[in-house]
Amino acid sequence: MGRYLGPKHKLCRRLGSCVWGSAKCPATKRPYAPGQHGQNMRRKQSVYGQQLREKQKIRMHYGLMERQMRKIFKEAQRMGGVTGTNLLMLLESRLDSIVYRLGFAPTIFSARQLVAHGHILVDGRKVDRPSFLVKPGMTVSVRERSKKIPMIAEGAEHPPMALPEYLDRPAKSFEGKMTAAPNAETIPFKAETAGVIGFYSR
Repeated sequence: MGRYLGPKHKLCRRLGSCVWGSAKCPATKRPYAPGQHGQNMRRKQSVYGQQLREKQKIRMHYGLMERQMRKIFKEAQRMGGVTGTNLLMLLESRLDSIVYRLGFAPTIFSARQLVAHGHILVDGRKVDRPSFLVKPGMTVSVRERSKKIPMIAEGAEHPPMALPEYLDRPAKSFEGKMTAAPNAETIPFKAETAGVIGFYSR
């Protein structure tokens, strides 16, 4: 499974804003590209460059490689309706995204690792595929012997401040449930999907 292993917040500075919403992200104080000449770059961005930036923001937020992103986009197109909304719904319905939103992991990357290592159950069955799509009504929980892992225990003790409307998780619980399908209004990550559509439609 391909994944990005370089410095995460360097990507934020390259894109000009914090991708994950971290208060400590250096992009909040230095919203320009890293490197010796990053602050002095004043090039006018083309339409292609703007579309690429929006696509990269979404891809980096969910920690996907380009091949994975393109595959999900094609699936969103096949669904019919609004492609941009379908794209975000599919991304938010991934098991690693749900584990992250429920607060069992501090980052999308650590959430993916928990899933891949078999610590997560869906409706009582182990699922080790981060790309597994969770559907409304499904319950996502932590395997019994994995509850002592410090990261998971901390996440269960201190749930996220703002749980998305499509998820439900009791206080200090090791399980949560998807109660509805994510949509553009309820997804915490606000993205400009028109740029992504324009990029992949070229």
